[in-house]
Amino acid sequence: MSGRVLIAGCGDVGLRVAQRLLARGDEVWALRRSVQAPDAGGIRWLAGDLTLPESLRGLPHGITRLVYLPAPDARDAAAYRAVFVDGLRYLLDALDSRVLERVLLVSSSAVHGEHGGAWVDETTAPDPPGFNGAVLLEAERWLAAQPLASVVLRLAGLYGPERLQLVERLRAGVVRVPREVPHWANRIHVDDAAAAIVHLLSLRAAMPLYLGVDDTPLPLDVLYDHLAAIIGAPRPADGPAPPGVGSKRLSNARLRDSGFVPRWPDAREGYAALLQHAR
Repeated sequence: MSGRVLIAGCGDVGLRVAQRLLARGDEVWALRRSVQAPDAGGIRWLAGDLTLPESLRGLPHGITRLVYLPAPDARDAAAYRAVFVDGLRYLLDALDSRVLERVLLVSSSAVHGEHGGAWVDETTAPDPPGFNGAVLLEAERWLAAQPLASVVLRLAGLYGPERLQLVERLRAGVVRVPREVPHWANRIHVDDAAAAIVHLLSLRAAMPLYLGVDDTPLPLDVLYDHLAAIIGAPRPADGPAPPGVGSKRLSNARLRDSGFVPRWPDAREGYAALLQHAR
């Protein structure tokens, strides 16, 4: 199924989405604040600021699908709301809703709070512990109320080739991890995240919400000890759980049931492959 796809906020994940869409024959437009864009053949770049509706005039006609995954330029509630709530509204106002077949909003598992290590799925009531999750939840609910076919994908923690800060911190010996009470971590490889977005963008009977996570939630100490052993770093010392990130095990059963199969079902294998490639 080919179409005209607009990617709003085309960073690392967006570029990976674009490459997959181009490979299957879609026409891909990508919106960024700056006209300075990565050299990625086939993408049609657009300059526009999601927080300035006047900059969104003149967008191409006939966009059939929208992937919305911008990055705020500051980590505070105002910046998040300007991009995820106001920006989404401005962009949808600028597009022709008569031909727009699906909107996919990339959200975050940050909308879920503390669950004491229990399993969480799409039916679990959200309880965001921080402003980021609260604003994303506001955007999700606004989009769901619009007369459009829409899907929300809440991604877990991303890792990938450009996301190895954890490994560097382990090498430096500055990582602390809770050991007496397990604190559960949830991850998804950036390539699997991009593949899930493309999968859901054209899924014939998509549900309104999915959790984007691999098959294997892990206690932080299990994951960190495994990575430390791979790189020859000392085992992290005991310490507090990360603030503002509740302990929970995210289920990808709904995403799996839709036909999606992650290439990297366990972050230990995914990280090992990344580190092998880096060497």
